[in-house]
Amino acid sequence: MNTHEDSNHIISTLAHSQVYQDYERAFNEMTGLPINLRPIESWQLPHHGRRNENSFCAMMAERSRTCAACLQTQQQLNNAAKCAPATVTCQFGLCDSAVPVRTGEKTIGYLQTGQVFRRKPSQAQFEKAAKLAKDGGVTASRQEMHEAYFNTTVLPAKRHEAAINLLHIFADHLGMVSNQIMVRNANAEPPMITRAKQFIEEHHTEDLSLSIVSRAVNTSTFYFCKMFKKGTGINFTDYLSRIRIEKAKNLLLNPNLRISEIAYEVGFQSLTHFNRIFKKLAGQSPTHYRGHLPTA
Repeated sequence: MNTHEDSNHIISTLAHSQVYQDYERAFNEMTGLPINLRPIESWQLPHHGRRNENSFCAMMAERSRTCAACLQTQQQLNNAAKCAPATVTCQFGLCDSAVPVRTGEKTIGYLQTGQVFRRKPSQAQFEKAAKLAKDGGVTASRQEMHEAYFNTTVLPAKRHEAAINLLHIFADHLGMVSNQIMVRNANAEPPMITRAKQFIEEHHTEDLSLSIVSRAVNTSTFYFCKMFKKGTGINFTDYLSRIRIEKAKNLLLNPNLRISEIAYEVGFQSLTHFNRIFKKLAGQSPTHYRGHLPTA
């Protein structure tokens, strides 16, 4: 799989996981807001047809012109939220927010909510929104639009910030889960790849190389490299690094082990290399990660 296909597969797996569905239900019930986990590139309105969709936004999604304007807002939000949470305001005055879901330093998708006001709308705002809607071909009556517009949830600054913080916390957790998915993803893989993974699991503490593993599964280095990337979605070096980092995370739970000991224990040949790869995959240094682990 290419990079986008790999990210889309992970986001799809996360979206269907029990942990995400439990969180989605809790967020819906607690805030009354819609929530969606979506890939980086998406050409659909994230909340349309979903639980807690804003009724005014649902009216705007009926017509291609107003729908296109909403999609343009989504693109602006994508650009703003590549590395950190962001909020944008659409032409109708409603806010949408997105928090990036990251695996290490790479954004693979977004947790998104919104369709809210951050302050009570005025009649003048409604008049502008109603005109834009009618110009866009929306068929709802003025009374229907008025009722939907002024029934929109209003989240003052502190409550809005709290909702985004909840998304941020959960996005961090999903980022860690995605790393585990990438390690264990074995979707219809050839027996050769299964054997290679088993060999890597058993020998990850050693000085492994592509040629050593390819010999262990009785194939050429070139063919193994090609098939391993095709079967797992990532190359051999990245896969081995992810295995070692997941092992290191478990060892970091033991406060009696020095970080340098852990680095060599999981197969890294230098502490500097371990620190660099750990930060790349976990998004933070081993010391920082250990410092945020729950204490007994």
